[in-house]
Amino acid sequence: MGHEFVGEVMEVGREVTAFRQGDVVFSPFTTNCGQCFYCRQGLTCRCSEGQLFGWVQNGIGLQGAQAEYARVPLADSTLLPLPDGVLLEEALLLGDVFPTGYFCAEMAEVTPDRVYAVIGCGPVGLMAILGVGELGGETIYAIDSIPERLTQARTFGAIPINYLEEDPVTMLRDATDGRGADAVLEGVGNALAGRLAVDLVRPGGIISSVGVHTEEHFAFSPVEAYDKNLTYKTGRCPARYYIDRLIPVVQEKKYDLLSVISHRLSLHQGVRGYEVFDKKLEGCTKVVLRPWDI
Repeated sequence: MGHEFVGEVMEVGREVTAFRQGDVVFSPFTTNCGQCFYCRQGLTCRCSEGQLFGWVQNGIGLQGAQAEYARVPLADSTLLPLPDGVLLEEALLLGDVFPTGYFCAEMAEVTPDRVYAVIGCGPVGLMAILGVGELGGETIYAIDSIPERLTQARTFGAIPINYLEEDPVTMLRDATDGRGADAVLEGVGNALAGRLAVDLVRPGGIISSVGVHTEEHFAFSPVEAYDKNLTYKTGRCPARYYIDRLIPVVQEKKYDLLSVISHRLSLHQGVRGYEVFDKKLEGCTKVVLRPWDI
């Protein structure tokens, strides 16, 4: 299992020219050839030769990085050297969470004068808040039920709404003369979040969804989409494409990215890490596994 990672190059294949043994590198959560039609379009997540780290189905796929060693196909075009001024854990967040949140914000077509709602204040939702701010958004509502995550959202510049205590739909409509949010950024990936996004967005608005949905149907009907002039955008983040754009943001230390990490555990504590995150125990927001810790 495991997607994004940071590590030291231990061996290189005969076709690898960009890296040498001993280099410190980091990786997005997919491999990318850098040359195919999709890579040239910036859609590196759909590379013709790419694979998703940690996804093996029917014996076919690529093992993940929650291990002491990881194999990296297409290493020259997938890996990046650790940039100057970027900490190991910042590079780790550059491999998935930060690009995914920024991608979600960019799909929302952010402008300064509009109102945005972020559903879910897990790591991706929190990064989406930063993404909206980085793109010039000024009014951001953050919706969750976990106090620690809502506090973090406020720190990142959002107005927190605990949906167990307040009705987000009523609050957003009251704040927008009855219209609703100009765009809703959904990072949860379940039917309730999808339905809430539809209820929150104004006519002519955008739903930007990066939550991984597994339900069979959308939370809205074709007629609802028509009647609301709805724009719905979704998909896997092309992290490798966004990493190059976001490295300078990290180097400038504009945001305290590491504040989203609540737990740092050894690989042997991985089962506990999953339990803590799944059950939202101990104020958990993001778990980092350290394979080198015993």
